[in-house]
Amino acid sequence: MTSIRQFRAEDLLYTSLANLDPLTENYDLFFYNQYLAVWPELFTVAEDLDGNVIGYMMGKLESSPPAAQYLTPTSYLPWHGHVTALTVSPHYRRLGLAATLTSSLERECEAADAYFVDLFVREGNAAVGMYRKMGYKVFRRVVGYYSDDPTGRREEEDAFDMRKRLGMDKSGEWERENGEEWRVRPEDING
Repeated sequence: MTSIRQFRAEDLLYTSLANLDPLTENYDLFFYNQYLAVWPELFTVAEDLDGNVIGYMMGKLESSPPAAQYLTPTSYLPWHGHVTALTVSPHYRRLGLAATLTSSLERECEAADAYFVDLFVREGNAAVGMYRKMGYKVFRRVVGYYSDDPTGRREEEDAFDMRKRLGMDKSGEWERENGEEWRVRPEDING
């Protein structure tokens, strides 16, 4: 049995089971605490029966500055949710925990009238298929976004900017078909 609850500051001392995966981004304490202070409702944790942290979701709500829609319309982003980190300990994968954690963030974003939820994932990460099953679509490919390939096979790796449309995006403006073919450079993205 697993429980899902809001992340607490002391959980930072117990994230090792979830953070050992080489594809999991690790941040400094200030970064985690900033998310906890600003977006506590978007920072959740999964724990096992013994209270061990076996996964977590860290997210935020954001938008481009209003003037950006006129100055740089191709990179303007409306109010939306963002998955900053989602990780589940390898021993607890394929149990639906990632989907449960993601659904929690999506509900909060929907309640906040966000247009979509987005995330960035390495093109070669097996999680791409999981995100597709959860309803995310590739919006664009960010060429050479990752320059720290943990496998050591290449110098750079592209990122997929994947998005899931929420209720505020009634026209479907913030998702597209064949996003893998829509190539942009890291400096061309906003947010």
